[in-house]
Amino acid sequence: MNTTATVQRRSWPRTRLAALFATLCLLLAACSPAAAEDGPIKIGTSLPLTGQISQPGNEAKRGYEVWAELVNENGGLLGRPVQLIIKDDASDQNTVVSDYNALISSDRVDLLAGTYTSLLNLPASAIAERNKKLFVEPAGGSPQMFNRGFRYLFFTQQAMADQSGVAFANWVANLPPDQRPKTAAYPSIDDPFAEPAVAAMRGILEQAGIQTVYESTYAIDTRNFDTIAAGLKNSNPDLVVHGAGFEDGVGMVRAMRTANVQPKLLYQMGAPGMGEQYAQAIGPENTEGIFFSVSHTPDAATSGNAEFVNRYRQKYNAEPPEDAAEAFATGQVIQAAVQGAGNVKDQTAMADWLRQNSVETVLGKLSWNDNGSPNGSFPIGQWQGGKVKLVLPEPTAQSPVIPGWRPGGQ
Repeated sequence: MNTTATVQRRSWPRTRLAALFATLCLLLAACSPAAAEDGPIKIGTSLPLTGQISQPGNEAKRGYEVWAELVNENGGLLGRPVQLIIKDDASDQNTVVSDYNALISSDRVDLLAGTYTSLLNLPASAIAERNKKLFVEPAGGSPQMFNRGFRYLFFTQQAMADQSGVAFANWVANLPPDQRPKTAAYPSIDDPFAEPAVAAMRGILEQAGIQTVYESTYAIDTRNFDTIAAGLKNSNPDLVVHGAGFEDGVGMVRAMRTANVQPKLLYQMGAPGMGEQYAQAIGPENTEGIFFSVSHTPDAATSGNAEFVNRYRQKYNAEPPEDAAEAFATGQVIQAAVQGAGNVKDQTAMADWLRQNSVETVLGKLSWNDNGSPNGSFPIGQWQGGKVKLVLPEPTAQSPVIPGWRPGGQ
């Protein structure tokens, strides 16, 4: 018995075929090298826009945004516009890990820019390293950052944390005996940037015979500094070296003023570099004579600084603090690496280029050791007459040192 099998073919409506063809064309176009090379270069970062470290985190955001604006006005990177993708890590280490993972896997950014503080950059840089992505950070100079053998990590400041106050400590140690402080106190936030800096300064000062009469380490979320201020009052030091961020730096000065603690010399990390925000927070009259390590001043004759300062003033009607300048400089370093390698996809080539070259930035000329740490030194600033002046080292000083902290405009 012969049977005839009939094969029925399902015909697709022409409209569906046309739609499917159009969709395929769009997908192929989007995935084509030409489309990727014509689109924006996406640069992702996660910053502490809320939480304990939000003050400098928001300034870093401003610095990145000013850099991106100026770059795009001048033709972008490799002829492509820059698109920033910024997330809020809420000053939390777990959140920053999630954010950088998302930037790489979901947002598919071309480049990463670092977050703020060593506390957050320690885990964030590990994510970048695991994914072999260049990671240039504006703030995170703890020695812990650079003893892990990373190849894609670079720090955009002049020196490491443990070198930040060395010029000041050496200046104090070399004062004539009748002018040199006899005693010192060392309160510090529990932070991987602050503690090494304070320890290095303390070593120099103790070797010079300056006796330690008080020390304390407090948690990052500390809000009340009355107990520490009382300890400072009881020990009555000639010099206070305070390892601080912004909020705790302000809180400590306020507590010291309330407790009538007035050392002859006051050195603070971090906080005084916030410029007008710091002055307004503690009272401009209370800034006089405070020392701090400084990475940037608005009147510096460095590469791109005039454009950066002018644009910042236009946008925010204020002087740019150093946290904004450090983020802007990070953008300049990323830009130099991209242009030096000539290929935004080759992360290894960009990292190798930075190890072999220096970059002119708003912070001055920066260059790096093999592990990505900077090999320069920090100048020291001092608040004088309501403005920040570079006072150390002497060859680069804008003004001579004025003796002592003079709160209340004394």
